[in-house]
Amino acid sequence: MTDTPQNAQDENPIQSADVEQTAQKLLEETDTDSRTRTYKGVSGIAVTVLLCVWTAFQLYFSTFGVISAVNLRAFHCMFLLLFTFLLYPAHKKENRIRRIPPVYDIVLIVLAVGSFAYFVLNYTGIARTGGRVSTQQLVIAAIALVVVFEAARRTSPNLAILAAIFLAYNFFGAWIPGQLGHNGFTLKRVLITQFWGTQGVLGVGIGVSATYIFLFVVFGAFLKYSGFSKFINDFSLTLVGQTPGGPAKVAVLASALMGMINGSAVANVATTGTITIPLMKQTGYKKEFAGAVEATASTGGQFCPPIMGAVGFVMAEFLNLSYTKVMVAAILPAFLYYLGILMSVHFEAKRLGLSGLAKENIPNALKVIKEQGHLVLPLVVLIAMMMTGFTPLLAAVIAIFVTIGASWLRKETRMTPDKILAACVEGARGAIGVGISCVIIGVIIGTVTLTSLGLNMGYLILHVVPDNIYLTGFLVMIMSTILGMGVPGVAAYVIVQAVAVPVLIKVGIMPIAAHMFCLIYACLSNITPPVAISCYVAAGIAGSNQLKTGLIAVRLGLIGFLIPFFFLGNPILLIGADTSYSAGMTLLASLTASIGTIALVAGLEGWFIDKANWPQRALLIAVAPLFLYPGVLTDVIGLAVLAVVVIWQVIVHSTFTRKKDE
Repeated sequence: MTDTPQNAQDENPIQSADVEQTAQKLLEETDTDSRTRTYKGVSGIAVTVLLCVWTAFQLYFSTFGVISAVNLRAFHCMFLLLFTFLLYPAHKKENRIRRIPPVYDIVLIVLAVGSFAYFVLNYTGIARTGGRVSTQQLVIAAIALVVVFEAARRTSPNLAILAAIFLAYNFFGAWIPGQLGHNGFTLKRVLITQFWGTQGVLGVGIGVSATYIFLFVVFGAFLKYSGFSKFINDFSLTLVGQTPGGPAKVAVLASALMGMINGSAVANVATTGTITIPLMKQTGYKKEFAGAVEATASTGGQFCPPIMGAVGFVMAEFLNLSYTKVMVAAILPAFLYYLGILMSVHFEAKRLGLSGLAKENIPNALKVIKEQGHLVLPLVVLIAMMMTGFTPLLAAVIAIFVTIGASWLRKETRMTPDKILAACVEGARGAIGVGISCVIIGVIIGTVTLTSLGLNMGYLILHVVPDNIYLTGFLVMIMSTILGMGVPGVAAYVIVQAVAVPVLIKVGIMPIAAHMFCLIYACLSNITPPVAISCYVAAGIAGSNQLKTGLIAVRLGLIGFLIPFFFLGNPILLIGADTSYSAGMTLLASLTASIGTIALVAGLEGWFIDKANWPQRALLIAVAPLFLYPGVLTDVIGLAVLAVVVIWQVIVHSTFTRKKDE
């Protein structure tokens, strides 16, 4: 293999175009954000201006402007619903090239903006009366819920169905026997909770969307238009391009970094996968393996610091902790996850006898840093500001302006006014889908709060597995994976934490460990069969079997499925979560966990120093939990067993080499 990604595309333009078309088609099937309307003429200009106005509004009121939290959420909902009905078609077969929106969408826009404007004008008065509402105000609440569900149906249909089930539970739960039942609630009570209270559609979910999520989605768009994604790809090539299986390792690093910023595993697979998957196949990897690598790497970006796809900010809000503490706690699980994937592609390359890219096709490291290294300044500023105590909101806004300034340091990367405009528009459009998900999630959280479903679910699980953190964790893992299937990362986590976190805390697990546990499994649902939506897109690009791709993805990401169980009872693997652990203890636990990860991957891939036979593979897999579990005794036993495998492999390798030479 001697072609770079660019060379490969130049030599096979038709094949490259076919791959991109396939990826776009798959993305439209699985991601509603990719099948939006395009307006021509004056309407197109008007939509662009409105998107820029929304961006300016959010930037101003998230930093210097003064507005109450509930009013900011209501205005954010107005913008979200306005652009949903403007941009998202009512059905798949609708003509998406338009000059004006359909009449029914104009009606929906009027109802949406009118109901939330009414909320802004009347909320304070209702709050002063202790929550007493008139019949007219109940009608307004009902209209708002209807338009929210219609918006969710267009952007996140699976989530809309789930929210409808939860909403129905408010009324029909009275007929459910046992601990999951309740006494029933009137329509008035439900409408007040869902719209006029702060636990429903205008609850914490939309609060996070109106602040952290919007700003960081816009930040990601500015990074993209500054050329940061090209820098990531080129820098990854300089790091691992020449090593065995270099293209696959580049895919892992690039997908991790881009997934961390954009927070969408599916979109990341569809964009970076069009380059990385064909390149891996050309290098010699099987198509199922190539698709699985891209899907697994893109999925982990949602819990990878420093940005964590904006989910970390949501977690910090729920935990009432600084984002820095959440970010630091996520470092080791994310590192082990990606270490596992990198070692998987390395051992697979060694097993297949694959080499890396030719030296002449690898960019010069010093040249890459000199010409593009300045593009990393926004991330440096962002992390530095958050580490020194500035709020993530202010840090994100400053980082956006630093991105523009940094791009001007070199002529080749300079963000011209049209690029700045494009970044504002793309950032705002990118925030619509996840924003509507956060609005409809409010229905789920409002139901959980009103009916005490979370507590009842906890009592039920505790009744089945009393006082056993691992059995409880296993049930929560299944729940998290199911609830997270086909749902955006942020939305999946918010749903799961509302139901599952109280259960874990009830059995004695630290709050941050409980939240991190739910977050990881909610994200990993993207590669968990039978849905495995990231694997579906990756398999389509690779031309591989979806089920096989999904199963290989689970194998590649297996360490991600295991690590949460090890920090349930011993949070030393969450750096800084428990201050009773010294830096030395944490470092030792990190080192042994890394060794355990490598041993596990080696056993699964059938390669360590050399090809591993079945007894050696069994020993490597068996020794992995000993290293992952923090403890001196288990580490000593693990080292002894690992030493046996190493000596065994060295002797066999030396004997084989000697016979070959003779």
